[in-house]
Amino acid sequence: MIIRRLQIENLRNLSLVDIEPHPRLNYFYGANGAGKTSILEALVVLSRGRSFRTTQAGELIGPVKNTFRVYSSALNRNKQEQRLGLERSGKRWRGRKNGTDLSQLSQLTRVLPLVLMEPDSHLLISGPPEIRRKYLDWGLFHVEHGFLESWRRFSKALKQRNAALRRGQIDILDSLDSVLAEYGDTLGVMRRAHCDSISVNIEKILTELNAGLSDMSVGYSDGWPPGSYHKALVSGRERDLERQMTIYGPHRADLVLKCNRSPAKAILSRGEQKTLAAALLLTQAEILVRQGELPIILLDDLASEFDQKHFNDVLSRTLKIGGQIWLTGTDFKKMPTRHKVFHVEQGGVQEVL
Repeated sequence: MIIRRLQIENLRNLSLVDIEPHPRLNYFYGANGAGKTSILEALVVLSRGRSFRTTQAGELIGPVKNTFRVYSSALNRNKQEQRLGLERSGKRWRGRKNGTDLSQLSQLTRVLPLVLMEPDSHLLISGPPEIRRKYLDWGLFHVEHGFLESWRRFSKALKQRNAALRRGQIDILDSLDSVLAEYGDTLGVMRRAHCDSISVNIEKILTELNAGLSDMSVGYSDGWPPGSYHKALVSGRERDLERQMTIYGPHRADLVLKCNRSPAKAILSRGEQKTLAAALLLTQAEILVRQGELPIILLDDLASEFDQKHFNDVLSRTLKIGGQIWLTGTDFKKMPTRHKVFHVEQGGVQEVL
């Protein structure tokens, strides 16, 4: 996907932004707090319906009115125009694609795949398993079309089982366990296959990023003991009834990252974690490209996260992927390829090169 025009209205300190980005590389620079990250945030909200900086949609609404809007005109891989829009006011949202109202925000995500690298990306290594599950599931959403339906069915069955556990409805647990196991097994197979694909492809990127990480391994933990998921549910039922929640399942799965056979988060420095996180994100972007998708890649404040050498390595490797890049920083920088430069100041955006 290549964005040709982006309009932002009343999002944080961006009262009105209307830009035509370069199809290859766009660099936004300005002082801290000027609104650079908010531009990337607007794209993330347009794609995913939520921000990567806050869980409260109300924090995104600027001072002008009680609604923010984001609109883009983009070209898909077949050079067809896609007009996407999102309007949000509190808990109410309205999404549109090519003039038609959408019933689900996932319809925007499908059209506008984004890979985001930002200052907290190291949490992909050191943070809780939920972050790594979201990373895997985002990739699966775009490469495995049956994933979303399986995930929804599993989530529905999990809620029903947890409700039955809280109410002590033992008589319906057998049927719920069968449904949960069916979709849980399906999710496990999909995630493990995606994890294997990441494992196969990440070594080359780590080398090109000069990561210096030896004997890296990428594995997957199902979220239940070895063997049948259904048997794990049955054997853990008494404990689940005591805790009134389902302990085993894909909702407890994890991406297992090891370096020299030790947990990566335990032995890698913060800088090494950032490099590994960059490699994981770029690997996933490349997998999408091989599936025929061309994700937009957002690099927020990359220069503050890496020294000059690693900055150059990450940007150079990102350029090889071939998608449209949106990069932010505090200082004017010379870029290595054709590009546009935008200066951001007090919520205003001006093209300067």
